Amino acid sequence: MHRENTLNMRTFGCFSLTYNDASLLKPSRKSDSQFHLLMQILLHRKEEGISREELEAVLFQNRELNNSAHTLQSVLYNARKRLKESHLPEGEYIIQKNGIYYWNNEIAVAEDAHLFEEGVRKAIALQDMDLLRQTLFLYQGDFLPEANEHSWVLKERWRYRRLFSDAVCVLLEDYRLREEYKEIRSLGEYAVSVDPLESWEELIMEALVALGQYEDARELYMKTSELYVKKQEVLPPKRLSKLLDEMGRQIQYPERMVEEVHEELQKDVSGDEGGYESTYPSFVGAYKAIYHIMERSGESACLMLCTIVNSKGNRMDDTPKLAELSERLNNVIRTTIRKGDIYAKLGKTQYILLLCNTTRENCLKIQKRIDDNFVINRQRIRVQYKVKDIFAKEENTDR
Repeated sequence: MHRENTLNMRTFGCFSLTYNDASLLKPSRKSDSQFHLLMQILLHRKEEGISREELEAVLFQNRELNNSAHTLQSVLYNARKRLKESHLPEGEYIIQKNGIYYWNNEIAVAEDAHLFEEGVRKAIALQDMDLLRQTLFLYQGDFLPEANEHSWVLKERWRYRRLFSDAVCVLLEDYRLREEYKEIRSLGEYAVSVDPLESWEELIMEALVALGQYEDARELYMKTSELYVKKQEVLPPKRLSKLLDEMGRQIQYPERMVEEVHEELQKDVSGDEGGYESTYPSFVGAYKAIYHIMERSGESACLMLCTIVNSKGNRMDDTPKLAELSERLNNVIRTTIRKGDIYAKLGKTQYILLLCNTTRENCLKIQKRIDDNFVINRQRIRVQYKVKDIFAKEENTDR
């Protein structure tokens, strides 16, 4: 987005303010924050303006000031001075009418958020898919992503997210009607890039399954599942799993002899030592299979959840130290549990273990072995355990 002789403001994904390729913003400094806030809300509300009371609340965040009106005038004076010293044409810039502050429209403003909203609403009303596709690319991420403490920003951010979602869904239905699965994949990839962790991976998966690109679909599922677990410590959307199941039913493998299949599978198990580390999606599949096998044989099995906690028993903050501790716990678990046991990382602080032919009493011994190898010197950080006999009905026990 760039228009000549126009004040161009970008609000999606970052904040920038330029006039004929020259930036009005200096390298980030704390002293510039009030100027940024003033320009953001004045230009975003260039039509309706903003009252003195609300402007003071935005700029000063309800701080106790001896004379807020005088302080506001000082901010406005400095802003006008700075604008005058910029590449903008001469003008008054900020004007006041009946107690409402406005941007002087003698200097044209182009804001990506306004252009996006205007374009999406027009395209949907006219059912103009070409216009909708072009407009969609104006959305480059969250609205003013660094202004998280301001309620007006959060309200607008949510509104634009919903508008982006509406636009994607309209385009998606058009592509489905035309069976344009390559376009669906591109749409999903763009949506994921600007609005991550909002389940847009479903669109890519849908397209890959429809196009028969099963290996790509499986790889996407594994990566997405790991991303959800690591970033949000939640499971991936159920629809992704359903699409993967659908994909599995559609795959037609070439016929082979049992010896060939065995040889191929054996390559992945020979030489394994200790417990088997898997991704969480693979862990779920293994759990389902092992559960039914052991239920039928009458053998026991336990789930063990291992969580790294600080000296007060609380989860640790995400720091380089935590990453180091998590990797150490990973190595300790792998070498402590037996062949036939399986484990997966659930998040930055947690691992889930499936221990076969193991009782609660044996779990205490495993916990001690993990502690003996994980805790070094006078380290106060420890591992918290929760154990569940998968065939028992009683509640989890903590340690």
